[in-house]
Amino acid sequence: MQNLWSDQDARAAIESYAGQGVNEDLALRTYTTRLLGGEPRLVQHGGGNTSVKTTVTDRLGRTIDVLCVKGSGWDMGTIEPPGLPAVKLGPLLELAALDALSDEHMVNLQRTNLIDAASPTPSVETLLHAFIPHKFVDHTHANAVLSLCDRPDGMELCRRVFGPKVPVIPFVMPGFALAKKAKETFDANPDCIGLMLHKHGIFSFGASAREAYDRMIELVGLAEKELAKGAGRTLVQVQLPAQLAGAGDIAPILRGLLAAPIDKGEGRYARVVLDHRATPRVIEYVNGSELARCSQQGPVTPDHVIRTKPRPVILPAPEAGKLDEFAEAARATIEKFRADYRAYFERHNANARPKKKPLDDTPRVLLVPGLGLFGVGPTAKDAAVTADIAETCASVVLDAEKTGRFETITEADQFDMEYWSLEQAKLGKSSPKPLRGQVAVVTGGAGTIGKATAAALKREGAEIALFDLDADAVKAAAKALGGFAVVCDVTDRSSVDRAFEAVTATFGGVDILVSNAGAAWQGRIGDVDDSVLRKSFELNFFGAQNVAQAAVKIMLTQATGGTLLFNISKQAVNPGPNFGPYGLPKAAALALMRQYAIDYGTDGITANGVNADRIRSGLLTDQMVDSRSKARGVTEQNYMSGNLLGREVRAEDVADAFVSLALARKTTGAVLTVDGGNVAAALR
Repeated sequence: MQNLWSDQDARAAIESYAGQGVNEDLALRTYTTRLLGGEPRLVQHGGGNTSVKTTVTDRLGRTIDVLCVKGSGWDMGTIEPPGLPAVKLGPLLELAALDALSDEHMVNLQRTNLIDAASPTPSVETLLHAFIPHKFVDHTHANAVLSLCDRPDGMELCRRVFGPKVPVIPFVMPGFALAKKAKETFDANPDCIGLMLHKHGIFSFGASAREAYDRMIELVGLAEKELAKGAGRTLVQVQLPAQLAGAGDIAPILRGLLAAPIDKGEGRYARVVLDHRATPRVIEYVNGSELARCSQQGPVTPDHVIRTKPRPVILPAPEAGKLDEFAEAARATIEKFRADYRAYFERHNANARPKKKPLDDTPRVLLVPGLGLFGVGPTAKDAAVTADIAETCASVVLDAEKTGRFETITEADQFDMEYWSLEQAKLGKSSPKPLRGQVAVVTGGAGTIGKATAAALKREGAEIALFDLDADAVKAAAKALGGFAVVCDVTDRSSVDRAFEAVTATFGGVDILVSNAGAAWQGRIGDVDDSVLRKSFELNFFGAQNVAQAAVKIMLTQATGGTLLFNISKQAVNPGPNFGPYGLPKAAALALMRQYAIDYGTDGITANGVNADRIRSGLLTDQMVDSRSKARGVTEQNYMSGNLLGREVRAEDVADAFVSLALARKTTGAVLTVDGGNVAAALR
């Protein structure tokens, strides 16, 4: 573990934060917290915390001793001073005299002693930080340390590796009881430089930010040195099929099996997003002959359970050409996981006080020999966090098994952690957006309507993938929207296949397609060259068919329905002079949409279109000023505003129409007009 302390960077942090009214103690606390949080082998997604004991001046000019401790919801890798809320230290220290303190009272006392009532809730381990008398206290869940302490003989091993300066505490649930035990241990060992929490993590402390940080790096280094004894060893591996199916082949199957019906009659599912990992260490882990024993023990550190659930699902290695067999085996395995999880809940809730409400029974981690692992979550961000934690688990278990035998906390302790109200609070309680868990592909994604549609779908909770032929433009659009960019030529079927493979590899599948890519070729139909007409059909009709066909294949594999949306254009129903090369393939696209509605309605797949015209845009694409308007001297601006409603129509209005159709579960084969009122273009 490399020590990243820099005198120059430390001074820069002090100077920078001084301009914000932050004192040197808190500036250095922020600096070293970011050093720790920026190293994933030390800190993973909310695990770990830091503190500093310092002073603040209140409004009356009084100097108050405070503990600035990591607040809930802040990432240590990017933390700023507000993420280390100040709590009055005196009242916290007085709590050490109590024999017991409920979680609710503990949190209330911490919050009522905040200097700023608007601050985030202090860490659940605030009292432990307060009871340790050192000025700076650091806590991490370092991988190397977990590989040592997560064993049947972990306490003895840690005592030998770290020595008497780091006392080892048997596993105790975080909170008041652990804080009391830490104080008792420190008081008995006043010269200690840290505390080792069995099957949990490690603390270091010091008189300065650098001393506490240096000690943490030193202690983790000792753990790494011990683990190096297992370097070069490889776990016994299982025999795999001669030819494996790919991760992209099985991901839509798994997404479909994991989708939980909300109201199956209405075609509504709680869908999930997948995040695939296949690093060499992950592959070694999932291919291990002892995977069933190692992986079913539980998380490598207790707080991971809220992200991963107690156990992952182990799926069979998928053999190429036998996906139907894999799908049936996966279905049985996932159904067994759900039943086992419900039994686990009932078993431990029987003795719980107060009684708990069951969480969902959807697995969060899938292990696939030969292919790696999948993190599962309601959003791409959640799936990525879970995959990060699962990847960490694989690494920790590998290192533990190469020099010993992995063992984690008991199932009862896992239940207590998973259903602990203070841990659940970390996940938040916001209501899900209507398209959460759904993956939307928007073609022509770098254009005005494409970007507006992607943004609207994103606001409703969908994960978005933008397809466009312009590489720079689509990457810029995706970056601005927080989406996934794919360079794709919709007229080239191989390009389309590669694009959908990329989306499936990134999110696990596809639920919504917005076929928006198009361009307007012009010419008098009796004079136009065949090459022009063919180019227009390739893009405006066959491009739509190519992407719809690829999307439907994935939707059928998922077996949870889907949504096909087409940008039809008014030219399909109200042709203008000299726009035959554009209107004819658009009319064919309208027929295409309706054919998909007819052929795939029984599969729960809806197909609808948007007839957009008179859109306020800098480009004349689907909404052209025809030659008659030009002859009358009508400008682009007054053409667009000259509708029955007399209202300007924007790309965002078209986007809203696409979203409304994506949300409509009982509408298919329909066309929604967005033009401010143009009777000539109305369907009849």
